[in-house]
Amino acid sequence: MASPSSKRRGPWGVITVLALLAVCGFLGWRYVSTRSADAAVDPKSAGQSGPPPIPVTFSRVQLADFPVYLNGLGTVQAYNTVVVRSRVDGEITKIAFKEGQIVKEGDLLVQIDPRPFQAALDQAVAKKAQDEASLKNAQLDLKRFTDLARQDFASRQQVDTQQAQVDQFTAQIKGDQAAIDNAKTQLSYATINAPISGRIGFRLVDQGNIVHASDTNGMLSIVQLQPISVVFTAPEEDVPQINKALAAGQVPVSALSSDGSRTLSEGKLELMDNTVDQATGTIRLKATFENKDNVLWPGLSVSTRLLADTLKQAMVVSNDAVERGPNGLYAFVINDANKVEMRDIKVSQEGADQSVVTQGLSPGQEVVVGGQYRLQEGSVVDQHDATTPTSPAKEAQNNPEKAP
Repeated sequence: MASPSSKRRGPWGVITVLALLAVCGFLGWRYVSTRSADAAVDPKSAGQSGPPPIPVTFSRVQLADFPVYLNGLGTVQAYNTVVVRSRVDGEITKIAFKEGQIVKEGDLLVQIDPRPFQAALDQAVAKKAQDEASLKNAQLDLKRFTDLARQDFASRQQVDTQQAQVDQFTAQIKGDQAAIDNAKTQLSYATINAPISGRIGFRLVDQGNIVHASDTNGMLSIVQLQPISVVFTAPEEDVPQINKALAAGQVPVSALSSDGSRTLSEGKLELMDNTVDQATGTIRLKATFENKDNVLWPGLSVSTRLLADTLKQAMVVSNDAVERGPNGLYAFVINDANKVEMRDIKVSQEGADQSVVTQGLSPGQEVVVGGQYRLQEGSVVDQHDATTPTSPAKEAQNNPEKAP
């Protein structure tokens, strides 16, 4: 028969034994699970594991023609500008144009009262007719005196006097003709025609006003829009390069919107000024554009792009591949082992999308253009081909400054 003490320990002993069995079972399950997981891993792979490859995008170094542009800022100017003024005094009897109208050379613009000038012309013509009649009579008298002098019925003095009178009337007729020509000219000034083809601005006088030849303000202005000019500046250090381009032939110039986002028109360089502005260190240039669509307007501010040169078969890379460090420019090159190497490079020209590399790279090499911030020398990469960049020949804009 069990003792009373053993009866008291019975339930607690069972509970203790069950608890110990539960703990041992949990520890055994953890041990088995851990061993199974370790067994699933290859010991050799586990020993050789390291950081995963870094995803990057790359592009290849290319050989291509690279256009060298000189960028600047300019202002559109009318190819010709004429302020139409009156050359005679008189009343305006007709306004034959409308504000903003496009006129052709020779079109009627303004009619000034022609009657005073017509009267002056008629008077000059009448005076000439009168003097011609007097000359004819003087010539007849000269002939008579000459005949009488041969018969000794007139003196030599009378003949000379009559000859002088004939010469006098001859001179008067020449003066009369000059007066007629002047009167015709004054009469022609009463009819004002367009001196050039172009667009008329605001009308500055109205019909019925009296105008004078001495007026400082004109009656209207005409600007020639086709062709049209753009005046812009370039740094003085670019003068030799521009001269070389001009000597080689026609130099293309593009006019862009002031922010450089849109190409407005294509033209050519017309001339380079003969003096450098010492105050600004720049030289003025003028380009001419056909402007058939009238997109360029006098006074408009534009950006300019001058094609100064084209580098044949230059080694070009995407601008995203060029990195700047404490020792200068460098790029990450992907080798055959999918590892990156840092290469010091030199860049001679930098465009909006691509740059010309003169040292440090070779054609066909793969250079990193995205994901560089995680790279260092020898990093393993997971490379992805980037979208093919824009061809240098079609590059929209370029920075003319040489890279450091």
